[in-house]
Amino acid sequence: MKSARWKPAARRFWLEWLKPCLLILLVTGAMRSALADWNDVPTGSMKPTILEGDRVWVNKLAYDLKVPFTTWHLAEWGGPQRGEVVVFFSPADGMRMVKRVIGLPGDTLELRDNRLLLNGRAVDYATMDAAAVNAIPVAQRQHHDFASEQLPERQHPVMATPTLAALRSFGPTRVPAGHYFMLGDNRDNSLDSRYFGPVARGRIVGRSTAVVLSLDRERWFAPRWERFFTAMP
Repeated sequence: MKSARWKPAARRFWLEWLKPCLLILLVTGAMRSALADWNDVPTGSMKPTILEGDRVWVNKLAYDLKVPFTTWHLAEWGGPQRGEVVVFFSPADGMRMVKRVIGLPGDTLELRDNRLLLNGRAVDYATMDAAAVNAIPVAQRQHHDFASEQLPERQHPVMATPTLAALRSFGPTRVPAGHYFMLGDNRDNSLDSRYFGPVARGRIVGRSTAVVLSLDRERWFAPRWERFFTAMP
């Protein structure tokens, strides 16, 4: 008798509450998987562009349309461009990473003491904008060098740490077809294509163009209001 009384209530709970909630979660998850998402950045490998504690916007429709929850491509309408910041799955361990596209398929890259050569030509460097430097906490600016790297398509900030042992020279190396060479803007503190090689096109999740929100982990996750909804170079 008790079982018979509970069945109508359980059915109502399923139809009116549980089923709609599950559908909302499924649709939301599918949209985040195929259309857009945000990505937490726990490391400083993209400083000074992206700081630890930033959450960056990821446009998953920038280059293609994928089957939700997979990396299968339904359609493609473009590829990453040199200088863009992208999110991808590392070929080394499958972890999601955020780096900058430096080399396109067919490019020849070389790094000489942290100065980039692209297709045999030295890339120019200029003094970095003071506002970008000042966005980094004072304690973290010490012992670092900052510059603006002038790629043919765009310019972006980079930083180096001369006191840190790092891979400052490599190549020349040619980027194979269907692959992209990724570097972190924090050149002396970044695990990138210098170590795990070029990234296949199918591993790229989407393009990141802005910081959505930012929390300072060294100050009890205090909001960095000035970084909310800011475009990235």
